[in-house]
Amino acid sequence: MIYQLLVSILFIRPPARAHLHHHACMPMRPGDESFLPQLERHRNAGVNMVVVNIYYDLFEPHLAFGMLATLRHWVQNHSSDYVLVDTVADIEQAKKDGKLAIAFDIEGCNAVAENPGMVELFYRLGVRWMLIAYNKNNKIGGGCLDDDCGLTDYGKTVIDEMERVGMLLCCCHTGYRTAREAIEYSTKPVMYSHANPLALCDHPRNIPDDLITACAETGGIININGVRRFLNNDISTENIVRNIDYLVNLVGPDHVGIGLDYVYDQEEYLAHVRARPDIFSGIFKEGDQLFVEPERFPDIAEALLKSGYKEAHVQGILGHNNLRVARQVWK
Repeated sequence: MIYQLLVSILFIRPPARAHLHHHACMPMRPGDESFLPQLERHRNAGVNMVVVNIYYDLFEPHLAFGMLATLRHWVQNHSSDYVLVDTVADIEQAKKDGKLAIAFDIEGCNAVAENPGMVELFYRLGVRWMLIAYNKNNKIGGGCLDDDCGLTDYGKTVIDEMERVGMLLCCCHTGYRTAREAIEYSTKPVMYSHANPLALCDHPRNIPDDLITACAETGGIININGVRRFLNNDISTENIVRNIDYLVNLVGPDHVGIGLDYVYDQEEYLAHVRARPDIFSGIFKEGDQLFVEPERFPDIAEALLKSGYKEAHVQGILGHNNLRVARQVWK
């Protein structure tokens, strides 16, 4: 079905190469490398690190290994332009070398539902963050479009294992009760990789002020999502900045980033949405541009500077804040 990408950034003034925390989607088909050259769009937009989703809860867990094999094989066969990430130092070296750094993520803990030891295995293969749930409840906790069951005892075991190996915990797509309990239970910084303030757009995929504040109090970060539905159907650069402003005013610029959630093949994704209204009900509508595109990053950076943000804060929002959290959690 889809890959999802997350990007983090180091520099912001175009045309300097940036280091962005960005989330996007491509078709998820193990063994099919045809869409992967489109990663170059991120490099052309000034991005030098992408985290690619290799699984989410709608699929059988074994799919994750097929995706990891496909992506790792392709990156290693294109080593003149891309590099697999193990450490933050790898990201910084990739920037110096002009390469696109690639790591991986998992959306929903069904991939580790039968064995917490899978967390370490995925981490060793390059997975650097994982969501609790993908909209629906699972063995770990509740989804945002379900009757939220709360964080389970097994969920606490999984969080313990994630903290032990160095994998970041992400609360996107997760029910409010579960997210609150997970944040309270965690001893490490927690992230929202692609989510917006509920106060600016009333949708269960967005997050209320108390969870924004709780996430920031862990030392974590909230990354703005570029999906039209979660932005009150306004994907202008001005509205992106408005959402960033809201978060900055609430928790300060050190806890804010960007995760646009761009989908490359929107027709294929809409077909999946039509087939699974239980998972995606009310999220997408057809006929309009649905997502903020990766080529928008330079405009967002410039708009932040023009609106009065200090350059150091813009650098943080476009990536340094995510790198700080990675340094604190990754091992």
